[in-house]
Amino acid sequence: MAINSDIVSIRYGASTFDETNVLNETGHKNMLHLIHLRWLAVGGQIATILVATWGFGIQLPMFNMLAVMVCLIAFNIGSHLRWHEERVVSNRELFLAMLVDIASLTAQLYFTGGINNPFVFLFLLQVILSAVLLRAESTWLVVGITTVCLAFLSIMNKPLVWPLNSPYKLDDLYATGLLICFVLNAALLVIFITRIGRNLRAGDAALASLRQRAAEEEHIVRMGLLASGAAHELGTPLATMSVVLSDWKRMPQFSDDPAMLEEIEEIEGQLLRCKSIVSGILLSAGETRGESSSKTSLSDFFESLVEEWESSRPAQHFEYNNSINEEFTVAFDSTVKQMVFNVLDNALEVSPNWLRFDVSKNQDQLFMTVADQGPGFRPDILEQVGTPYNSSKGRPGGGLGLFLVMNVARTLGGTLAVNNRKEGGAEVVIALPLNSMILQENNSP
Repeated sequence: MAINSDIVSIRYGASTFDETNVLNETGHKNMLHLIHLRWLAVGGQIATILVATWGFGIQLPMFNMLAVMVCLIAFNIGSHLRWHEERVVSNRELFLAMLVDIASLTAQLYFTGGINNPFVFLFLLQVILSAVLLRAESTWLVVGITTVCLAFLSIMNKPLVWPLNSPYKLDDLYATGLLICFVLNAALLVIFITRIGRNLRAGDAALASLRQRAAEEEHIVRMGLLASGAAHELGTPLATMSVVLSDWKRMPQFSDDPAMLEEIEEIEGQLLRCKSIVSGILLSAGETRGESSSKTSLSDFFESLVEEWESSRPAQHFEYNNSINEEFTVAFDSTVKQMVFNVLDNALEVSPNWLRFDVSKNQDQLFMTVADQGPGFRPDILEQVGTPYNSSKGRPGGGLGLFLVMNVARTLGGTLAVNNRKEGGAEVVIALPLNSMILQENNSP
């Protein structure tokens, strides 16, 4: 199997694509938070208008304020329709959405006293949100725009018409408004900064996971390159030894000696196993090989797999159960066989007296389960299953078995699950999409 720079490019391209999806998902959630905040702003404006008009008797430019509010509602409805399913949200789009909020706030303050309105400090909320949601240059631009808006409101505004017979003092109402504005700012900041912070942390965690996976896959590519070189170097001497042994079997001094002939056959079997191991390392360390796929039935494949594994392993008691009653014609790559061999070999190492291999089906998923009666996995091992060199065996290079199996399963579109059995021992479950392996002829009417 050849592993070249194209594979590396494909892996990095896929990793970049996944990271872009995570970033888009984070931006989408942040945009939804802004939409929710805008609905709260609309509700707050309606409540403020009602209290000021009916509670304090203040004459407000109702038409102008309602016009601004209608525009804000229309924009928010349009935003909700657009961002309900659209997940690609850029910094520019978040910035433009915040500009609409700033413009709406500026217009409402212009009609209600300008900078003398205590709710002018809501501009601070916009600045803080921009610092959390936007890039640094966009945040500073928001700071500049809000400063210009404040300067404009200090010069240009429509003063409030205060009723002459009002029992309330203007200074007291201003202080009350400041208190309400502070509580409102604090509450909104706590609610939405908490949500946005949680969203950003989730996005960072997802990115960290993707980058860890990319690093693991890069490690696999390097292992594949090493395995390719090893297979190339070992292939010739192994083939030479196989030819020599075949010649020896035909020589009279060996063919007439049953004991010697038996030993030669034993050596031949071990040579074949060495070739299989080298090929298995090659397959497990890299990508699947389409040319190694073979057409067979599901039951025949697993029967052959179990027979081959049992014939070359010293398992004392091995159970095999296939609960799939339906028969499928499938195309299995030899990678699948090697992956199962890897798990069975690991289980045999810790549990030589008993092993069980189950094959089952649930909807469109094929499940291959290997159970043993060994000591099981330590909790720290279970938490990091699928990471390289995560092993309790304590030997150099250990811990690569499940790491390779997990990544091969990922390549095939499947998953790997590991847990400890209640009755003792461990259980490894490989799930692969069965539909992708069933030949099309079975689905045709």
